[in-house]
Amino acid sequence: MKQLLWMAIGVVILAGCKDDHKKLFTVNGNVVNTQAKKAYLEEVPVASMQPVIVDSADIGNGTFTLKTEALEDAIYNIRLDELDFPVASVINDVPEVDLSITMGSKNPQLPEKFDVKNSPASEAMKTFMLAFNEKMIRLVNTAHKADSLRAANNLKAIKGADSSITALRQTAKQEGTALKEFTVGEIKKAVNPALSMFELGYYQSTANGQGLGLDPLDNKQVIALIDEVTKKFPNHVAVAGLKLNLQQEIQAAEDRTWIGKQAPDFTLPDVSGKPVSLNSFKGQYVLVDFWASWCRPCRAENPNIVAAFNKYKSKGFAILGVSLDDDATSWKNAIQNDKLAWTQVSDLKKWESPVVPMYKFGGIPFNVLIDPQGKIIAEGLRGIDLENKLAAIFP
Repeated sequence: MKQLLWMAIGVVILAGCKDDHKKLFTVNGNVVNTQAKKAYLEEVPVASMQPVIVDSADIGNGTFTLKTEALEDAIYNIRLDELDFPVASVINDVPEVDLSITMGSKNPQLPEKFDVKNSPASEAMKTFMLAFNEKMIRLVNTAHKADSLRAANNLKAIKGADSSITALRQTAKQEGTALKEFTVGEIKKAVNPALSMFELGYYQSTANGQGLGLDPLDNKQVIALIDEVTKKFPNHVAVAGLKLNLQQEIQAAEDRTWIGKQAPDFTLPDVSGKPVSLNSFKGQYVLVDFWASWCRPCRAENPNIVAAFNKYKSKGFAILGVSLDDDATSWKNAIQNDKLAWTQVSDLKKWESPVVPMYKFGGIPFNVLIDPQGKIIAEGLRGIDLENKLAAIFP
């Protein structure tokens, strides 16, 4: 189960309602390399996560001034015209900040850089993002090297490739662990509650959105960090209220996940028409992989599953492929072309197959990993996440 995903990268706001003592917050902006005519100040309330425009201003000679009233420290995003992404983010830890934005010379739709003055929290937020992104780039590059070497090895046996892939994956895992530790340390030392929550959301959003082995903080870690922030900043209403909301979300997520539950049994015909039941795999670790020949993400993921199967099949690992195809020829051709050398079943009913409501998934690829007793121990494993899970089971 993916952990809490309750903040979007760069667009997090903590808003609360404490009293009527609102404070005016002003952003004095300067932007170059743009033809934009309008600047907007955005807030994204924690309750809805939907951006709310709180002020707008014309851009004249590259300058603009935006103002709003706020009850407590929060994150504000600056957007230009109708651009898809904010061009900068600031924190209202001071009444007034000066912001300089440089849009890309080659792509004026994206910011090249921005600088903030007079706001220690905003400067710390920018420093965190730059450091985080630099570490994340290293992790992505390492993971891509492992994927490229694995793909090359699947096409043509390369001497020593397996050990090199293992070493790269181990490096990626270490880099992921270091990035998590860096983020937790930054959250704990932050001198502003909005900054702490931004850093937490930035990490969780990135970890949940990548198939690179970057592990999200689990629910207990998230609540513990928010507890620390609440104790450190007891008067910040939004942080105090966030814990209750997250506890409710955790409970709802636990109700939805398959992890820890017995896998529902089903029986479907294999490629020869012989009925195969999931229960026949008891006593093994089995990955139930829901896919289809027409599903491009599924086909792109198949080399990862093939590599995992070849590596761990001799150790008690099995796979049951469940296709949502409706054409037998396409299904069987995909099995042969992708070299899926494990049991495959399908009733050729596509989304009308009874396994869809049984396992309650709305998209593919989707999978569940089941232990020898028939209990689901993981779900949605893709890329290096599958390799890491199996490596932990079969050391």
